Amino acid sequence: MENSFERKEKVIAYIDGFNLYFGMVEAGFDYCKWLNLKLLVENLLKPSQVLTEVKYFTSRVSNNPEKQKRQSLYIDALHSIGVKIIYGNYQDGNVKCLRCGHVWKSAKENMTDVNIATAIIIDAYKNEYDIAMLISGDTDLVPPIREVHTIFKDKRVMIAFPPKRHNKVLAIAAKGSFVIGRKKLVASQLQQEIISLTGYKIKIPESWKKNETKMY
Repeated sequence: MENSFERKEKVIAYIDGFNLYFGMVEAGFDYCKWLNLKLLVENLLKPSQVLTEVKYFTSRVSNNPEKQKRQSLYIDALHSIGVKIIYGNYQDGNVKCLRCGHVWKSAKENMTDVNIATAIIIDAYKNEYDIAMLISGDTDLVPPIREVHTIFKDKRVMIAFPPKRHNKVLAIAAKGSFVIGRKKLVASQLQQEIISLTGYKIKIPESWKKNETKMY
């Protein structure tokens, strides 16, 4: 008979916000952007595991008021359900074509991989988790994953790949991996209107509302 009081494995989720977002967009899952990250991770856990914290790594977009507004709404929504937000940098720059000399503006998000690596290692040192669930497909995170497994023998890093973000190198470094499917994303949405921690209403952006024609 299974012991109902057996200790469950503690799980912290580390979510690469841009990697997840653009993976969903590339897969055509635009209707899943209003994602309840805590619910998503809970829907991915086994009965023997318990979620203790969700850390969301992102950067504030710039030079696009509509995108900034949608991102702010979503970050406020995540904050209201207890997700911890860790910011990197979103830097504007220029890209030059070496053939024709044409220059166009480009923006790049950075520091997320460093922030995730730091958090995973520090939390392992502090014994905050048994399992680190990493939601990302960024191969830059292979070194910290290997270090956790080398130094902390009782810790495991599991990879939940966003749609269109699976890669073998990251999967080999992890102690297990899988791809997050559409059904899990659809089943893990925030309510269309939620109340913030300060009492105001946060509504899903109109362009993020589910369009049934996109489901098939």
